[in-house]
Amino acid sequence: MGLLRLIARLVVLGLIIGVVAKIVPGVEVHGGFFTLLWLAILFSVVNAVLGPLFFLFGLPLVLITFGLFLLVINAGLLAITAGLSSHLDIDGFWDALFAALLISVFSWLAEMLLPLREHPKHHGIGSSAENSATF
Repeated sequence: MGLLRLIARLVVLGLIIGVVAKIVPGVEVHGGFFTLLWLAILFSVVNAVLGPLFFLFGLPLVLITFGLFLLVINAGLLAITAGLSSHLDIDGFWDALFAALLISVFSWLAEMLLPLREHPKHHGIGSSAENSATF
């Protein structure tokens, strides 16, 4: 992933966190744009480091609930992020769960609407270099 694309994704995530903090009464962000950017970086690192472990240990519940337990995992990761930063306050579990749901939905919408993810190049049978170019 290119550096500009990474920065763009972090900016969008930061803005999403800011919007969610305005929507969910029990979630509060203390600071402005750079605080949101910092929270996006911290949340991404927490997700990258702890997310796979939480998923692995929660896999039976993820399967039993047809993936709904992933929201609980994301709420836990968001709560850990709040615990690591004095710039994010979450009042309780339900606020974290609702915030995690909104962050997931808004992130999905952003991925659908904005070209923030690199498209894989297809080099299968019948493809050519000009057909697999990404813009």
